[in-house]
Amino acid sequence: MSDPILTLYQGLERLGPGAPEDVAWAAHVADVPPDARICDAGCGTGADIPALMAVAPVGHVTAVDEAKLFIDEVLARYGTTVRAYAGDMVKLKGPYDFIWSAGAVYFHGVTKVLRAWRPVLAKGGAVAFSEPCLFTDTPSEAAVAFWGGYTPLTDAAGIAKQVGAADYEVLATRRVSDAAWQSYYGPLAERVEALRRNADPALALVLDEAATEIAAWETVRGETGYLLSVVRPA
Repeated sequence: MSDPILTLYQGLERLGPGAPEDVAWAAHVADVPPDARICDAGCGTGADIPALMAVAPVGHVTAVDEAKLFIDEVLARYGTTVRAYAGDMVKLKGPYDFIWSAGAVYFHGVTKVLRAWRPVLAKGGAVAFSEPCLFTDTPSEAAVAFWGGYTPLTDAAGIAKQVGAADYEVLATRRVSDAAWQSYYGPLAERVEALRRNADPALALVLDEAATEIAAWETVRGETGYLLSVVRPA
């Protein structure tokens, strides 16, 4: 592959931190019915799909990601048990009872995405998304820098304000656990080391950036991380 970022992530089960317990918790808060129509928006390679299928055993999951390579992996793993397509996660076609989005909303903006999803939510439907969040009023420079200049970076109250600006209400929030981060960074660190041997300069740069990110997380994980929010149109 010509894209070194895709080279790094191809075949990894997770493209970001997460755990089945996060999905189960969010679905419980949202009171997702067993026959729910669910969308995994920004699904990556589909790590959360089994947990989504578990909360709606007689429902259906649609997986959406902009990267066709990742959608191909989803289809290879799950076949016809899910509907999966490459497309813009902001431009969904519903209706959905539950939209799950792990670590992807911030590419477009919380308020913008929630407004775009409002017409595709079924009556009583809810959204669960994880967003970069500061867990302290006095974050270190390293904690802020961890997110690479993400200017909307804020705390839980700031995220709730963005949710409110889209005319949604927050049902509940919780931090994505350190164990969920490790489930992502552990395999990623192994991949970085495996690829170093034959890496060209472009790939080597990506590998160095990933290794730096992993090391930084160990330093700042008490100050920042993902906040998982479950929200519903007001």
